[in-house]
Amino acid sequence: MPYPHAAENDVIVRVHAAGFTPGELDWPATWSDRAGRDRTPSIPGHEVSGVVAELGYGTTGLSVGQRVFGLTDWARNGSLAEYTAVEARNLAPLAADIDHTVAAALPISGLTAWQGLFDHAHLRTGQTVLIHGAAGGVGSIAVQLAGEVGARVIGTGRADDRAVALDLGAQTFLDLDADDLRDVGEVDVVFDVIGGDILERSTELVRPGGTLVTIATPPTVQPKDGRAIFFVVEPDSARLADLAQRVRSGRLNPIVGAERPLSETASAFARRRRTPGKTIIRVVDE
Repeated sequence: MPYPHAAENDVIVRVHAAGFTPGELDWPATWSDRAGRDRTPSIPGHEVSGVVAELGYGTTGLSVGQRVFGLTDWARNGSLAEYTAVEARNLAPLAADIDHTVAAALPISGLTAWQGLFDHAHLRTGQTVLIHGAAGGVGSIAVQLAGEVGARVIGTGRADDRAVALDLGAQTFLDLDADDLRDVGEVDVVFDVIGGDILERSTELVRPGGTLVTIATPPTVQPKDGRAIFFVVEPDSARLADLAQRVRSGRLNPIVGAERPLSETASAFARRRRTPGKTIIRVVDE
């Protein structure tokens, strides 16, 4: 692919590490621009950590050579490349003591976890939250953020996820293959990343006034006396900076489940073996 063009208010980032979502190859925006025009061949990946290589016209707040991380745009070529063009407002400065691999695991997972728990569900101290996929990229961060605010955390996943979820701070763990979801009882918040039958059955667990938030699919069933919200993560450079500070202080630990070189990106998308956390593509070896 050619070297990307820096549009107005853009930054060209020399990519050091990149994250992706396995399902993004099914997203319409992966293959078309904002006007719906085909843009095949396409570069996927929407989480980036690297160094500013070039500034577009009018770009302020960042400088060439600066370490940055953040979200690439949904309907443009993404982060799984040596260079990518990103709107400057979608990036945050990255401190020198945070590895690019760790930073690339943070943007989608961290922002999704924060926005789901606090912007949409308004989770508060003393409430109980059920987090599905508690050992995954989003779920593992959600468990930590919910625990830090003083919520009681119930995690779910497969049997192999139990130790990871409990180590991250979940008080209770349910094996979705073996345990009865109804044993959870009523909760104030359900955070769903799975969808399907798990999403539908989880609506029964929301106590009156509670909230179910999901990133999987718009819910077809509503809690009896609560809310069900589907959302897509939004860029937020100020929140990214806050999350990075939590990583620096040891209050947040993004889980990197696997690390692969850029040459193995295609096979990383195709992998069927489950690993906790996120798979990160390392573009530059340091």
